[in-house]
Amino acid sequence: MRTHFTLRCTVCKSENYRAHKNRKIHPERMETQKYCPKCRKQTLHKEKK
Repeated sequence: MRTHFTLRCTVCKSENYRAHKNRKIHPERMETQKYCPKCRKQTLHKEKK
């Protein structure tokens, strides 16, 4: 049971990445450091609601 979701930059609020995960194993929201092309640096990306 894998679901797709969008990762959003916390600085500029642009939606840059699509990812997937198993919600039964990881029910919490994902947070990761990713490169944002709009900010042109690595920023924290969180799972969109």
